[in-house]
Amino acid sequence: MRVFLTGGTGLIGSAIIPELINSGHQVLGLARSETSARALLSAGAEVLMGTLGDVQALSEGTSKADGVIHCAFDLDFANFEESSETERLAIAALGVSLAGSDRPLIVSSGLGLASLIRPITEDVDAPAVSASPRGPEQAVRSLRQQGINATIVRLPQVHNTVKQGLVTTLIGAARKTGASAYVNEGLNRWPAAHVTDVARLYRLALEKGEASTYHAVSEEGIHLRDIAAAIGRGLRVPITSISSEEAQARFGRIGGYVGMDLSASSAWTRERLGWTSAGPGLLEDLDRMRYFDNSGS
Repeated sequence: MRVFLTGGTGLIGSAIIPELINSGHQVLGLARSETSARALLSAGAEVLMGTLGDVQALSEGTSKADGVIHCAFDLDFANFEESSETERLAIAALGVSLAGSDRPLIVSSGLGLASLIRPITEDVDAPAVSASPRGPEQAVRSLRQQGINATIVRLPQVHNTVKQGLVTTLIGAARKTGASAYVNEGLNRWPAAHVTDVARLYRLALEKGEASTYHAVSEEGIHLRDIAAAIGRGLRVPITSISSEEAQARFGRIGGYVGMDLSASSAWTRERLGWTSAGPGLLEDLDRMRYFDNSGS
């Protein structure tokens, strides 16, 4: 297949490219800068210049592809609502370009945007109205009603030894404050998956080619207290418990998430796709990080 990929230079997208190419697919990556273009070319992908807000570029990329994987999100906490609206319009534009065909569209979402049921399972839809400005699942739901072959991949804390999703923000806060913190007893859980396992799931979902919701979850839930302890070991700082009220001041815009229990199952995904996880666990990657040079977070 020829695959149009947004977000191809990010943590996940940069792992998806070799996964697809090594399996015989071709990749056309969207690049918003010359730096991104060079990175895509170096990885073996073709390049289409444009941004998520460029409907013409999205249409052109989709027209040249047998399938689309959408991983890009312009994360800007200062303009989060605007970034979320750009994402919504981009997903809609990709859907318009796919109308009248059965070509698959895979859209990335987060487990924190899903249901309140724990563990979160694939068969439960995200609420129609969410407190978060982001709404990729609501956008996909609208596309499915229009007959678009749209799939959701819900992401946990995706990690390697350089980045770890929201955990990277916890590391930054520990550096700044001199202590690694968790909220209350720290028994709430975050799911995780190594980036190479996540990339393989995207490929399998693309090749399956059916409208579904999949969970890229290798570890169903890791206690935040254990994550904080691993960060503390790495940075050689003390571990501390803070209140829910203190979390907002310490962690900024993600303060509300730090105390949330987000445990999630991937049992149905594993059965449906034959997906297995082989990469190291989150705590193992945190213990292997080099915290005191430029290769770590």
